[in-house]
Amino acid sequence: MKTDILLGLQWGDEGKGKAVDYLTPAYDVIARFQGGPNAGHSLEFNQVKHVLHTIPSGIFHAGKLNIIGNGVVIDPIIFQSEIDGLKPHGVDFSKLLISKKAHLILPTHRLLDAAMEAAKGKSKIGSTLKGIGPTYTDKTARHGLRVGDIFLPTFQARYERLLEKHAASLKQLGYTGDIRADEARWMEAVAFMRQFRCIDSEYEINALLDAGRSVLAEGAQGTMLDVDFGSYPFVTSSNTICAGACTGLGLAPSRIGKVYGIVKAYCTRVGSGPFPTELFDATGDELRNKGGEFGATTGRPRRCGWLDIPALKYSVMVNGVTSMIMTKPDVLSGFDTIKVCTSYMVNGVETDRIPYDVEAVVEPVYTEFPGWKEDISKVRSYDDLPKALRDYVQFIEKAVGVPFEIVSVGPDRTATLVKA
Repeated sequence: MKTDILLGLQWGDEGKGKAVDYLTPAYDVIARFQGGPNAGHSLEFNQVKHVLHTIPSGIFHAGKLNIIGNGVVIDPIIFQSEIDGLKPHGVDFSKLLISKKAHLILPTHRLLDAAMEAAKGKSKIGSTLKGIGPTYTDKTARHGLRVGDIFLPTFQARYERLLEKHAASLKQLGYTGDIRADEARWMEAVAFMRQFRCIDSEYEINALLDAGRSVLAEGAQGTMLDVDFGSYPFVTSSNTICAGACTGLGLAPSRIGKVYGIVKAYCTRVGSGPFPTELFDATGDELRNKGGEFGATTGRPRRCGWLDIPALKYSVMVNGVTSMIMTKPDVLSGFDTIKVCTSYMVNGVETDRIPYDVEAVVEPVYTEFPGWKEDISKVRSYDDLPKALRDYVQFIEKAVGVPFEIVSVGPDRTATLVKA
C-alpha cells in the first residue's frame, strides 16, 4: 500500500481539518506529519464546531488509528487540554498513538518565542507565540526533548540541562521573569501523556502499509509557509510540503500515492510576509467577515485577497499534487466580479514565477470573471452550482493542470460536493 497525503496549497487555513474528516472513512489510519499547536484544524458536524491543534482530524471516526508523527512538536499542556475537550464527545483515545521521536514544547520555548519575536521589532514574522520555532531550533541543534524521553530515568536531568540553556538565552534577551512559573503544570501534563501508547511510528506505519492498511497523511499550515520553499523568513519552522510527510513519518518516497492539495476559492494569510493579492479595501473586509477569517488558534483577523494562480502553480509543482479540493466558494457568492491573479509585474517585467526577494514590489495582473448571486451553501450536487462558479473552477484547473475532485460549499460534512 501507499500513503496518500493531504496538505494546504496556500498560506494555511484552507480547510484541511474538514477535508481529512470527510476523507477518513476511506482510510484505516490518519497520521499528522508536521507542525504543532500553531495549527488549528476546524471540523463541524451535528451543529458543533471542533478545533484540533495536535490530534489528527480523523479522531472522530470510530475504529480509525490516529498517529501523531515524529515531525510534530507537542505541548503537553495543550495536548491534555485538547483531550479533555474531546472527552464529552465519546472519542476513543485507545486509537491515538504518539511517536516517541516527536519533540516536546517546554514553557520556556514559549517564553523564548515571545522574547525573540519582540526583539525583531518591525521585522517580526507574526509568530503564534506557541513556542514552535524555538522547539524546532532545539531539534536541529540536537539538544531537544522528545516524547520517548519522558519514559527514561534520566528525563529530569535532560529537562534541567535544556532549561539551563533556555535560561541563558532568555537572560541575553532581557527576560527577567520566573522561567519555572508553568513548570508544575507542564510536568503534570507530561505525566498525563505517559498513559498514551507512544510508539516507534516509522516502524508502525510501514508495518501497517505492509499489512495492506490504508494511510492518509495530514499536513498543517500551507505550502507557502514551508521553511525551505515558502516566503522565507516569513514562514513556519517545518516542511509543510509533500516531502515533509516522508521525514515527518518515516516514509520512503516510493510509498507516496495520491497527493490532495487544498485551496480556498480566494487567499488568506496570517502574520507578516508578502501577499501580492491582498485587499485593503471594503472587498477585503467583506471576504474576511463573510468567510469568518479569524485564526482558529490565535483569533487574529486574517489578511484576505483574490486567488493567486502563480503561487498555486508553484505549490502544485513542489508537491506533485494529483487532485485538488476547493473550499469556501460560498464566500464569493454575491460579488458582481471576481478577480484572479494570473501573473505578476516585477520591476516592469511580467512573470508567473514567485520572486526570490520577499521585499520585491509585486503587482498582480488580474483576470476578471462574472460573479454569481445564488446562495450555494445548501447545494448538494456539483452540477447544480451556478455556471459562473463552474467556469471559475474550470479556469483554475486549466491554469494549474490539475483537476478538482471535491468542492466544499460550507463547514458541515454534508456540504461537500464530489466533482465527477
